[in-house]
Amino acid sequence: MSVTKKVGRPKAFDRDNALAKATGVFWKQGYEGASMKLLTDAMGINSPSLYAEFGDKHGLYLEAINSYATNDACTPLVALETEPDITQAVRAFFEAVIDYSTHHASGAKGCFLVSCVATSAGHVEGTAELLRDAITSTDSRIKARFDHEIELGNLPREFPSADRAKLMFDLRQGMVFRARAGFDDSDLTGDTEKYVSSVLAKPEN
Repeated sequence: MSVTKKVGRPKAFDRDNALAKATGVFWKQGYEGASMKLLTDAMGINSPSLYAEFGDKHGLYLEAINSYATNDACTPLVALETEPDITQAVRAFFEAVIDYSTHHASGAKGCFLVSCVATSAGHVEGTAELLRDAITSTDSRIKARFDHEIELGNLPREFPSADRAKLMFDLRQGMVFRARAGFDDSDLTGDTEKYVSSVLAKPEN
């Protein structure tokens, strides 16, 4: 009697690491340019293992977006939320943006959501919804930090939390776009204090 071995994922399979590797491939190559061979080689698994774990390339892509949005892209938000002083917190947010935009472990520059996901949102099912969720979540978390500072009396009652949250997000997008274009961290750091001042400027009466 012949015994057929079941093809499965490697014993030492690290799902988070595999997703990070896949993200790097999608980031550099785009959704269409990320071939199964490039993906499986980077992830250290074979095609049957990829299909067994993620369903298909599309499923892998959506999981890569989710993983990035809840890990790498949240690093600046964590910096904003954990630094006690609001001025230092806003500064830490932008510094974190510069760091992951120019020194990501994958070697890619900019932001995965901006460089890859945004360009595929119109034709890869499910990506537009994930992108909107990431933007909305970011706006909400930044606004919540500002609202907390208003309650503490560290920001004026009339401080426009929602508008300044969107401003921070838009400034972040400009930073990652410049990083994608090849500007290094020293170029981007020069604008940090200007951005901090713009975000925290007292509203005009």
